[in-house]
Amino acid sequence: MTPSRPYLLRAIYDWLIDNDQTPYLLVDANTEGVIVPLEHVQDGKIILNISLTATQDLELTNDAVSFNARFGGKPMHVNVPVMAALALYSKENGRGMMFPEEGIDDGPDTPTPTDGKPQKDDSSKPHLTLVK
Repeated sequence: MTPSRPYLLRAIYDWLIDNDQTPYLLVDANTEGVIVPLEHVQDGKIILNISLTATQDLELTNDAVSFNARFGGKPMHVNVPVMAALALYSKENGRGMMFPEEGIDDGPDTPTPTDGKPQKDDSSKPHLTLVK
């Protein structure tokens, strides 16, 4: 399956905007491909205001969150790969979503057998219990 994170980012973003909230994106600035103003990074993380008034040309794609913004008066293009997004939440009340670490939400649907033998999948069989 495709990762759920880009879909969740778009859904939470739309929900925050629809409710007149300011969406803040918490980013792991150490992830490869992240382009953010390094002078604002603290402990390897940065919080970005991605509201419509703070950004220009905002794009929330399956691969990245990207936009143009000004930091200290200087224009900059920002790029955040989706897997570097740690949380998206409201500035006003903190409601939103933290995302699982990379790989947790895009792993296999079923466990891989370690001994080479196919595993029995009893989850599809009905489980009935006699109640007296």
